Amino acid sequence: MREVRMTRNYIPHAEGSVLMELGRTRVVCAVTFEENVPAHCKGTGSGWVTAEYSMLPRATSERSKREAVLGRQGGRTMEIQRLIGRSLRAVTDLSAFPDRTFWVDCDVIEADGGTRTAAITGAYVALRDAFRTMIDEGAISTDPATGHLAAVSVGVLNGVPCLDLCFEEDFHAEVDLNLVANDSGEIIEIQGTSERKALKRADLETMVEMGLSGISELIEYQKTLLADEA
Repeated sequence: MREVRMTRNYIPHAEGSVLMELGRTRVVCAVTFEENVPAHCKGTGSGWVTAEYSMLPRATSERSKREAVLGRQGGRTMEIQRLIGRSLRAVTDLSAFPDRTFWVDCDVIEADGGTRTAAITGAYVALRDAFRTMIDEGAISTDPATGHLAAVSVGVLNGVPCLDLCFEEDFHAEVDLNLVANDSGEIIEIQGTSERKALKRADLETMVEMGLSGISELIEYQKTLLADEA
């Protein structure tokens, strides 16, 4: 695992915010509470947690165009923000805040591999802080969190399973896998691709165990942070 650091209350205007640093990958996660829900939630007694993800033009070595200028979001962006939203909802009791939404914005300011897993891990802490904020303000009465959550990447590089790949390692990896799990070691989402050759099942199991071990480390760090009042 690369060095991990989370700075809480990074954006003072947000209900909860974190600067997530995973090696050289840095993601700003900010949460906004809104007295509204999407149409599919109205009248159901449920709230909603959703996410938006973006990458700054110079988050990478070469400038990328802003998607706002292009007039549409790319497929990768939509895939990642849906993944973040699904992951956070998996550890949230949506009935605890009916007809309200927690928006989670994840903006990559420096990308060196693992941006989606860093976003999920940092967004969880920012969301928990937002829950605290809204409880303190009397907008919700109970903590909607039902568990802890983190994510990590695993790959196979030169035949060797590796945890938490940077961009250079990810570029050359034979297998790329992203894992999301809770503090019970239960898998919430798994995304994996063999880039060059088929993956043996035994190797997949090794990668999953390695990923779960890394997630356990991340969750322990989250718990330490959240045990301290902001």
